[in-house]
Amino acid sequence: MTAISGSAAAVTGAASGIGRALALELAARGCDLALADRDEAGLQQLAAEIGRNPDCKVSVHRVDVGEPGQIRDFAQAATAAHPSLNILINNAGVALLGTFAEVEQAQMEWLININFWGVVHGTRAFLPHLSSQRAAHIVNLSSIFGIIAPPGQTAYCAAKFAVRGFSESLRHELAMANSSVKLSVVHPGGVSTNIARNSRTGAGVTDNARRAQSIDRFDAMAKTTPAAAALRIIEGIEKNQPRILIGNDAWFMDLLQRFRPATYWAVLAKRLEKMAAQAGK
Repeated sequence: MTAISGSAAAVTGAASGIGRALALELAARGCDLALADRDEAGLQQLAAEIGRNPDCKVSVHRVDVGEPGQIRDFAQAATAAHPSLNILINNAGVALLGTFAEVEQAQMEWLININFWGVVHGTRAFLPHLSSQRAAHIVNLSSIFGIIAPPGQTAYCAAKFAVRGFSESLRHELAMANSSVKLSVVHPGGVSTNIARNSRTGAGVTDNARRAQSIDRFDAMAKTTPAAAALRIIEGIEKNQPRILIGNDAWFMDLLQRFRPATYWAVLAKRLEKMAAQAGK
């Protein structure tokens, strides 16, 4: 079990959303932080807010997790600033609007470089240091879309299913090696962040209204707050839970795909249409 108080954590995608909420909650519990994001202004604002807590040491790092070299540099700088660093949270992620036919190959590769390879490179860069600690924990953010695969999410699902498979296999390898490093993979349902609002649009999307509709639908269905998601993830770290589901919607969809693995979308599509119609009233 990894105790939060007295630990030090590296968090990617820390400037907003779940990453920001995690940083605030970890700091409140006495955890030092190495915060990474492309948004330098957001990082500085977050660090200033956390800096009011004299018991928390914070370092900020401008990092694009789609660039392996930047991740390696981050790992070196973070472990130098926090020699006892023993928690890694690979949280950074992006979204892309469009069907497979509407998304260019370069756009798909852009998303997968961040959402999947960013997790792999982050894990590889930090694992040697984490393995030297008495107790350590890796948290990899997948999604409920790493369990189910709705239409219009081919790139995102490809990355998040890959994060799930990579994380589960690595967790088994660490256990076989009697490693001190534990690993949790996180599957959030709808969390009220700006990921949809900040998403890119497929080059082949010609309907300008679809983006606004997609954002409105996401906002209507994202019922879990980032703060609640952060609390659930921290609970999972403390209890060494291998899989962390966030939100009642995630639990429902996980169960549904177990019982109807080939036909769950027929059920979900009707449910989502009903929810969207009610939200539009």
